[in-house]
Amino acid sequence: MFASLDISKSGLIAQRTRMDVIAGNIAMVDVTEDDKGRPIPYRRRFVVFQQGGAGDAQSGVKVAAIKKDMSDFKLRYDPGHKDAIKSGPYKGYVRYPNIDLALEQVDAIEAVRAYEANLASYDLSKSMITSALRILG
Repeated sequence: MFASLDISKSGLIAQRTRMDVIAGNIAMVDVTEDDKGRPIPYRRRFVVFQQGGAGDAQSGVKVAAIKKDMSDFKLRYDPGHKDAIKSGPYKGYVRYPNIDLALEQVDAIEAVRAYEANLASYDLSKSMITSALRILG
């Protein structure tokens, strides 16, 4: 009876995690250094979902991992930047995170819509359970 609530809840948790990761990507769009001050840009993260929910049930969804996008960093010519490449064919270029704001925005909209769908499903299941209990009681 309550399995449908667990399924919707697992979807809510998964999409909230996805929205948090997207927000982190957007916040780090201009970060050209790692936490130790080295000129290593932030790498975009993304969420990997897997079947299974609370208690490893075979229904619902869970976050299997948060992985780094290993695509190439963006290059912008800015020879005055402190993290500009000092020599070689890319001299004067700065490596920026591999984050595309348009893609992040589309992913965020999709995550919000999926969150809303799971919330609507949760509310509907709750309403059906309440109605069933009212009939029985």
